[in-house]
Amino acid sequence: MSNFEQTLTPTTHDLGQFEVRRVLPAKSRSMVGPFIFVDQFGPAQLDLGSGMDVRPHPHINLATVTWLFEGAIDHRDSIGSFATIRPGQVNLMTAGKGIVHSERSPEAERKAGPKLYGMQTWLALPDGREEIDPAFEAVTNLPVIEDGHAKAIVIMGELWGERAPTTTHADTIYAEIMLEPGGMIPLEEDADERAVMLVGGEASVDGHALTLYQLAVLQPGREMTLESRSGARVMLMGGEAFTTKRHAWWNFVSSSRERINQAKDDWREGRFGTVPGEDGEFIPLPDGAPKTVTYP
Repeated sequence: MSNFEQTLTPTTHDLGQFEVRRVLPAKSRSMVGPFIFVDQFGPAQLDLGSGMDVRPHPHINLATVTWLFEGAIDHRDSIGSFATIRPGQVNLMTAGKGIVHSERSPEAERKAGPKLYGMQTWLALPDGREEIDPAFEAVTNLPVIEDGHAKAIVIMGELWGERAPTTTHADTIYAEIMLEPGGMIPLEEDADERAVMLVGGEASVDGHALTLYQLAVLQPGREMTLESRSGARVMLMGGEAFTTKRHAWWNFVSSSRERINQAKDDWREGRFGTVPGEDGEFIPLPDGAPKTVTYP
């Protein structure tokens, strides 16, 4: 009997020089803990002189989490934050009542031919905290657990007896696990909901093989063992289950449809603010975009 409650296959978007694989939200499942959006991108080596350019765009009522395995990304936002994201550093941007940000390859990376390989996730903010003030933090002093042929970095929350200093707005677990050949590590059962994604190599959970880039949602309340015969990189994510529905449209997530409609108007009318260091570029409100989706 498999320990997987569900497996989700991502939708792959070819962006020319690299691919983005979106596994949440899916038709059959919208969230795992507070995670409502999960993208995996790369590995990719971009052409010399080129790079990633995500123009300024808005968010409300969520937090974005950027985690890189390779490469670098310059983050700028409308509250004046600037950070160059690199492997080993988690960038947490809390949108709250509203924020605008851009993500671009640094100039030095463009000259060398940028590498891109990592994760972009969104966390829905819990009831009562959706409209908090926007904030940004870049955290590097993350706990590292090493045991023989296994190494794990705790990005958010508490795992294996160690807690990351990264802010959590709801109970959240998030970790990168690297297994050498023959490596194994326990997957604790404390979280309401948990899932693992194999992003490189080969691994299994209690003997059941993981498929590259699929999200395997684990059965709750059972401790399991993640292991690899030949080496692997695996992301573990989850946390508390939300009981209130979330609505999503474009870059907006909220428990209120009316709030999303207000955000549409605010972006259309230029009421979100601007990003220092940007030259006025922005992503316009999409025409003919899908209707607001409700996630139970």
